[in-house]
Amino acid sequence: MLMGEYQHNMDAKGRVTIPSKYREELGERFYVSRGLDGCLTLYSEEQWQKRVEQINACPEAQAKNIRRFAFASTEAVVPDKQGRILISPSLRAHAGLVKDVTVIGVGLTAEIWDTERWLKYNEEMSSESLLADMTALQI
Repeated sequence: MLMGEYQHNMDAKGRVTIPSKYREELGERFYVSRGLDGCLTLYSEEQWQKRVEQINACPEAQAKNIRRFAFASTEAVVPDKQGRILISPSLRAHAGLVKDVTVIGVGLTAEIWDTERWLKYNEEMSSESLLADMTALQI
């Protein structure tokens, strides 16, 4: 289970350190994709294959935009010996990553956020909207 929040700096080459606890869960090779809300999502091989199967099971006409969003922007990565992954310029642009990044665990996946964007997202999330979501999902 991926949980917690970690602050890191992205270096000038676009490399970000992935916490060792996350690397253990994600595996030796994992996937980086554009996420919703202006972040990047990290998938283990197993979780990525489940996502691929879900998307490919959908009718072409209804899923073409999802396929384009998911597959065109996803890259397989292997962390270096320091636990860093290289994030492509297009993925960095999508998430607004420049220097300060926050890596968070969200259960079966992890996310990489620009730290300022992450803080703003948290400020805007109200207890009322969270409660409404939890009620709707019966959590």
